[in-house]
Amino acid sequence: MGSGKSTVGRRLAASLGRPFIDADKELEARCGVPVATIFEVEGEDGFRRREAALIDELTGRAQLVLATGGGAVLLDENRRRLKERGFVVYLCAGVPELWHRLRHDKVRPLLRTPNPKRRIAELVEQRDPLYRECADLVVSTGREPAEQVVAKIVESLSEGTVGNGRPNGPVRATIRQCAPPGPSDASA
Repeated sequence: MGSGKSTVGRRLAASLGRPFIDADKELEARCGVPVATIFEVEGEDGFRRREAALIDELTGRAQLVLATGGGAVLLDENRRRLKERGFVVYLCAGVPELWHRLRHDKVRPLLRTPNPKRRIAELVEQRDPLYRECADLVVSTGREPAEQVVAKIVESLSEGTVGNGRPNGPVRATIRQCAPPGPSDASA
């Protein structure tokens, strides 16, 4: 959430000459309402069911770059599909950087809390091990320009130094936190 996955994903797709799909935007287009509305009407469980069905469909396609939503890794089935059907890139940014990017956000349902910075830290702590579980490549980010992040990914792919023998398969660009937050990261 707020880590720039769409920006990096879009640029990575252009660099690789592949189509790009942002799963959240695709879900919004199919449902005709924003993700926040899906959360309000169906709750997080309803949203996650829709997201899982979409990930199942999209991971069946070849030669695309898919940016998943931040919570996509919460379901075992999503992690399994991402890992089995594609090459997963986990891009990491620290809680302070994510907070800096999201501090004025009023749209994201999971940040509608009294302490959104603490919520970011909790989400990172919960999700980091899950992203690592399905990642083929981990690229640390922070304030690096998206072009540098993309260059690192492309270089790793072209060198064949990473991966599971599927360099021509789908590439999933997912950006998340690298390490669980420290005590100072969670304070408002």
